[in-house]
This record gives sequence, structure tokens and C-alpha cells, in this order.
Amino acid sequence: MSPFSVCVYCGSRPGRNPNYSVAAETLGTALAGHGWRLVYGAGDVGLMGTVARAAQVAGGETFGVIPDHLVRREVGKSDLTTYVVTETMHERKKVMFMNCDAVVVLPGGAGSLDEFFEVLTWRQLGLHDKPIVLLNTDGYWAPLNRLLQHVVEEGFADPSLLEFITTVDTVETAIALLEGTAAA
Repeated sequence: MSPFSVCVYCGSRPGRNPNYSVAAETLGTALAGHGWRLVYGAGDVGLMGTVARAAQVAGGETFGVIPDHLVRREVGKSDLTTYVVTETMHERKKVMFMNCDAVVVLPGGAGSLDEFFEVLTWRQLGLHDKPIVLLNTDGYWAPLNRLLQHVVEEGFADPSLLEFITTVDTVETAIALLEGTAAA
């Protein structure tokens, strides 16, 4: 049986705010400290590389999935516990999601948003009930939360959409939330 696994979506760049990297490192360390497996995009750059290296240094299990066309661009981190190379981005997202019990979204760009919206849509459609946690480091996801509220207010989604996401400001709060899921 696989350990409790957390899929982390995050940037392939570090971003401008150094606290994003601090959060990624803290999260990777915390996942390993709980004996949980990190599932992520297998890159060795940006926040992806930071979260993976931190999990590895702390002795954690890592499961990385990367499409062949990004192996050079994202510097595929092949020293992971499990390293999977897929043919497409769609396959990457599917393999990552199918191998996790929960999702945490750190700051990131279009790719992270794509991953987030896909799992949110699947949850809205009743295809899964895995927790989706936005790690709102220094308010990074506040504009996204306002947009989602606007979508609901304008009648394009049921208010229940907002219940499928938990936004937290610290890694410690995210971990405490995941502890309840891991224990279930």
C-alpha cells in the first residue's frame, strides 16, 4: 500500500517573492516528516525543484511525472523515488492525480492554474472528493479567490464550488488540514 500522497502543483519558476520558495521548502520537509509521499511535476527548477529537494533531504518519498517534451526544459529530476516520463501533458496530469490523496497548490503560473482548474472541475462534477488546498503565501491566491467568488455571484457556478477549495495562509495550516484526511 502506498503512503498518503500529496500532489503539489507549483511554479517551474521561483517567482519574485522569496517567501514562495520558503513555503515550498517548508512543505516538502513537512510532507516527508509526516511520512507522506510528494507527487509533483518532476521538474528540478523553480518551486517544483525546491519542494522536491526539501522532501528528499528530509528522507521523503517522491513521485515525479514529466512529459517527454519538458524533460530538458524543466530539467527532469530523475533521482526521485519514482520518475515517470509521459507522452503528453494530459497524461502527466492524469498520472499525478491518480497517484495522490490530496492536492496542494503553491504559487505558480498558467500550468499550475490549468492543473488546479482541472481538479476543481472534476470535483465539481463529482469525479473525486480529494481535498484541494490553495496555499495562499503572502496573499498570492487572493485574486483567484475573488475571481471564483465572482463566477458564483454571476451565476456560472453553484456556491458549492467554493466549498471544494480550502485556502490557507501557512504550510502548518495546510499540514494540519491534511492530517485529518490522512487519518481517515
